[in-house]
Amino acid sequence: MLGNLFYALHVLGAVLWVGGMVFAIMVLRPALSVLEAPQRLALHEAVLARFFRLVWHAMPILLLTGYALLFGWYGGFGGAGWHIHAMHLTALLMTGTFLAIVFGPWKEFRAARAQGNPAAAGAAVNKVRQLVTMNLALGLLTVAVAAWGRFGHWS
Repeated sequence: MLGNLFYALHVLGAVLWVGGMVFAIMVLRPALSVLEAPQRLALHEAVLARFFRLVWHAMPILLLTGYALLFGWYGGFGGAGWHIHAMHLTALLMTGTFLAIVFGPWKEFRAARAQGNPAAAGAAVNKVRQLVTMNLALGLLTVAVAAWGRFGHWS
């Protein structure tokens, strides 16, 4: 029963994180072109602040439930299939990328906005976009690996 709870929390965390990145990159960003630059920057700040807060909660839940499932269900790394190892690697890469975003260009973006420097804010939010896009690719790869590897064979 506890394993089911961990698995459900794990999947929900992944849906929130990866789905949020899909929305941000593929839906929100293209739609922002109808706004003037100052409005785009303000909306970016509001949306990303909420999304990053969500990821701050989803990410540790994903990691903790992933390790609980790894050691509780598979008995550790030795009992896990290739897909679990791949998901572990991409999870660590995604976590590192998220931390790089938050403590790098996101911090720069907020500082530039507070100083009233729209050029620096625009450059920083573009770096955020690039890193979120990279994380989105990793997230989609992780989902594909999870779905494919679940059945344990290639045919």
